[in-house]
Amino acid sequence: MGAQRTSFEKLQRDRNKKAKQAVKRERRQTGETRIGADGEEVVVELTTEGELSAPELLAQIELIHRQLDEKVIDFDEFEERKADLMARLPID
Repeated sequence: MGAQRTSFEKLQRDRNKKAKQAVKRERRQTGETRIGADGEEVVVELTTEGELSAPELLAQIELIHRQLDEKVIDFDEFEERKADLMARLPID
């Protein structure tokens, strides 16, 4: 009795999963994230210039926290980026 072969559907699911992982990896490396707000997706890029609105600031803080959790950046780089973002807070 031989082993059962993998089905085509399983192979296709595995390929789709790997493709999705590659897209996520590329997005993390380029510093982009997708944020679902009110049912729409917005692409936010990590910027280093100018003043930020509150939603942009929160999105960038979320991005650097996610990058730290996924070990894309180390703690020192995280602290540096966080300090830069906090310095850019609009103070009225």
